[in-house]
Amino acid sequence: MLNAANEVAVAAFLDEQIGFTDITAIVAATLNQFAPGDDLDLDAILAADGKAREMAKEEVAQRDLV
Repeated sequence: MLNAANEVAVAAFLDEQIGFTDITAIVAATLNQFAPGDDLDLDAILAADGKAREMAKEEVAQRDLV
């Protein structure tokens, strides 16, 4: 989830949608929406990755500078 949120935030920064300091805010906001879980199977990990990317995109949209 950390990596997924970071990839979305960095891509938004490189596309000049957000400022540099917004990267950590977006990653933190995304991670704060997840509760720790015991599911460590591949399907659960892939689902969490997809959910984290969507959440991070929503955070970017809220901060979009354009």
